[in-house]
Amino acid sequence: MIVALDTQLAIGTATGIGEYVGGLASALRERGVRVVELQEPRLDPWRFDRRVLWDQAVLPRRARASGADLLHCASGTMPLRAPLPTVVTVHDVAWLKVQRHTHSYARYYFGRFALERYRRAAAIVVDSEFSRRELSGVLQVAPERLHVVYPGVSADYAALARKPSGDAAILVPGTVERRKNLEVLIRALPLLPHRARIICVGPATPYRDECERLAARHGVSGRVEFRGYVEREALLDLYATCAVVAVPSIYEGFGYAAAQALCAGTPLVVSGAASLPEVVAGMASIASAEDERIWAREIGAILDSPAKANEHASAQRERGIERFAWRASASTMCGVYETALRTAR
Repeated sequence: MIVALDTQLAIGTATGIGEYVGGLASALRERGVRVVELQEPRLDPWRFDRRVLWDQAVLPRRARASGADLLHCASGTMPLRAPLPTVVTVHDVAWLKVQRHTHSYARYYFGRFALERYRRAAAIVVDSEFSRRELSGVLQVAPERLHVVYPGVSADYAALARKPSGDAAILVPGTVERRKNLEVLIRALPLLPHRARIICVGPATPYRDECERLAARHGVSGRVEFRGYVEREALLDLYATCAVVAVPSIYEGFGYAAAQALCAGTPLVVSGAASLPEVVAGMASIASAEDERIWAREIGAILDSPAKANEHASAQRERGIERFAWRASASTMCGVYETALRTAR
């Protein structure tokens, strides 16, 4: 089997989807699948016009020339006319649910336009049961065409040696955007010991300005640090040294930061929204997405008893590593590919 894999979002400041396509490509090769990675570094995937150009013109042309049996559109978008049988990964339907503050043309392209393309896919992959339910609610498609395949977590998280620095750092990984709900942590910060501080790592959007103003109103500006996108080595070091990872999102199709924290053995608190309770599966603390008092209580308990928190996280680590092993993900994905090819015939 030869699979053409869309890896355009692994270029530059790769976030969750970039992590996904890179890990999937490696895991498929380990299973003997010939993977042709399709990307064009000269097209910035984070510029809307360049993304559309890639999706609708360059990608189908590259796929046609790849010699592959199947195209896997792994970033949630598909060409209007795909030249090969196509599997699409739909990570979430956030553009239809929680991105109303964004430009209307982006909402249409990543929302309704993308949804219509999914009807033509030979198979649709989702990252969680939550995302399966969400997609089924907005797209009439036969249930057997939807396949839940949990993404894997890179082995460097599983191999991480925890070395907590003791400085009460609350790590918040991911793009600083509204659905990530950083504001609830900022409101919780005055309720936590003064030594507690938030470190945000990930690309910024205009939402960051709102968070900075909120921090100023609560008198905690000096305790909220925005580092922007950081390189992988620096990110791994933060997972190793922070006191706790916090994922307060109101909408996640999967929640890579939570899965990575579980595999790294880092204490973790997530919101009770969307896919996050499913992802942590009882292995981490859960707080209401909107209640800063509960966040302060859960994070405060970790900061007050760091040895106990780290012991619990370490005890759950092997379970997390097994749950999010790329070998299992790639094995299931190969089954999806075979089903898609049979369907296309």
